[in-house]
Amino acid sequence: MPETTAYKILTSAQMTELESGTFKGAPVDLADGYIHLSTAAQLQETLDKHFAGQDGLWLAAVDLEALGDAVKWEESRGGQLFPHIYGDLTLDAVTAYSELHYESDGSLRLPVTG
Repeated sequence: MPETTAYKILTSAQMTELESGTFKGAPVDLADGYIHLSTAAQLQETLDKHFAGQDGLWLAAVDLEALGDAVKWEESRGGQLFPHIYGDLTLDAVTAYSELHYESDGSLRLPVTG
């Protein structure tokens, strides 16, 4: 069964756009024609590959079921399946968001509701 939550990594400016109600995509998303997401298991590799050395990042937890058919699971890096949104990411599909933070053991803290 596919996962029902995936995560979008956002800059502070992109988070502000999402908080306004609708996020159209980062430059790479707009160029590729879909919004890139990662599962919890894929997040660290995505951060290392595409966001190394960047500060002020945010994580948004996205309810994939709320987006319905706009979400497609497609093969990408290393043959892994990644969720992609073909359309806008609306704030009502986001269940939680927080600034990127690592726990004392080095693990990534995921945003949780409440």
